[in-house]
Amino acid sequence: MKAAVSLVQMMALVALTILGGCSPARQPADDEAAGNRYSVSCTISMVADIVRHVAGNHAKVTHLIGSGVDPHLYKPTRSDVIALMEADIIFYSGLRLEGKMSSELDGIARQNKPVIAVTERLEPKYLLSEPDDPDTADPHVWMDVQGWMQATEAVRDALIAFDPPHADEYAANATAYLARLEKLDAYAKEVLASIPEQKRLLITAHDAFRYLGRAYGIEVLGIQGLSTESEAGLQDVNRLVDLIVERDIGAIFVESSVARKNVEALIQGARSRDKKVLIGGELFSDAMGAQGTYEGSYIGMIDHNVTTIARALGGQAPEGGMQGKLAARGTPQ
Repeated sequence: MKAAVSLVQMMALVALTILGGCSPARQPADDEAAGNRYSVSCTISMVADIVRHVAGNHAKVTHLIGSGVDPHLYKPTRSDVIALMEADIIFYSGLRLEGKMSSELDGIARQNKPVIAVTERLEPKYLLSEPDDPDTADPHVWMDVQGWMQATEAVRDALIAFDPPHADEYAANATAYLARLEKLDAYAKEVLASIPEQKRLLITAHDAFRYLGRAYGIEVLGIQGLSTESEAGLQDVNRLVDLIVERDIGAIFVESSVARKNVEALIQGARSRDKKVLIGGELFSDAMGAQGTYEGSYIGMIDHNVTTIARALGGQAPEGGMQGKLAARGTPQ
C-alpha cells in the first residue's frame, strides 16, 4: 500500500512539473508542422507493436515492460510514471493485466489525457474467465489472432479520433496489418490442426494460452493460474503427471517470462513414473522476443509459438515458420 501511495504522489508531482496541472494533450497536427512526432507510451510490447504498425511515421512509440518481463508482477518506476505523463496518448492491454499500475493509469486518464485499453471493446461473451473466479477475465487475448485483430481496430479508431488529419493513413495502415494477421491466423490453424488428436495437449507454466487453445483446437493446461503470482500445488502437479502418462505426452513447455521451477517439477514427477518428458521449447506468453528480432514482433511471437508447439507435439510445421524467419531452435531437451 505504501508503494502505491508513493507512486500516486509522485505522479501528482510529475504532473505539476511537466504539465502545469491538467492541461490538454498536445495537438498532433501542430507537432508535425514543427517537425516533431507525437509521443505514444504503451505498457506491453504487443500493444506497442500494433501502434507502430497503425501510426506509422506520425508517432514515436515506446513501451514500459520489456522482453522477458512478467507484466502481472511489474511495478511502475519513477521513470515509468514520467514517461506516461509526458506521452500525448497512452495505450495499455487492460483486463487487469497491468494490475500493479492501474492507479497510475486511472490517475492520468483523469487529467484529460487519452488512455486507451486495447481490449475495451471485446464483448463479454468473447472473454474467458478464470475457472475459480468467473468475475475475473483472462487477459491473454493476444494468443488468439482474431482477438488481437479486434485490438488493432481499437487502436486504429483511437488514433483517428486523436489525430483526424491523418485518419486515412491510419485506416490504410490498419487494413494492411489486418491482412497480415489474417494470414497468421490461417497458418496457426493449419499447423496446429496437424498435431495428432491424442497429442493435442499443451502444458505450460501458467494459464496464458487458453485463448490459443479455444481458437485452434488445442487442450491447454497451465501449472499455475492466470496470474504468475499463484503457486502450483503438489496436487495440481500430480494431476498433470497422471494426464501426461495416460495420454503419452512427450513434451511440455516453458515460458520466456515465467520461472521454470514448476515445469521442472512436473518433468521430475513424470520421470518417477517412468515417463520421459522433454521441454518442447520456450514459448512467448506475456512478452514478445528480444527487440529487433523477428520474434520481437507480434507476428513473429505467434509464428514462433504455434510452430514450436506443432513440431514438439508431432504436427507438421516448417522449421523456419510461416515466413522462414524464425531463429534456429535446438531439439527438445
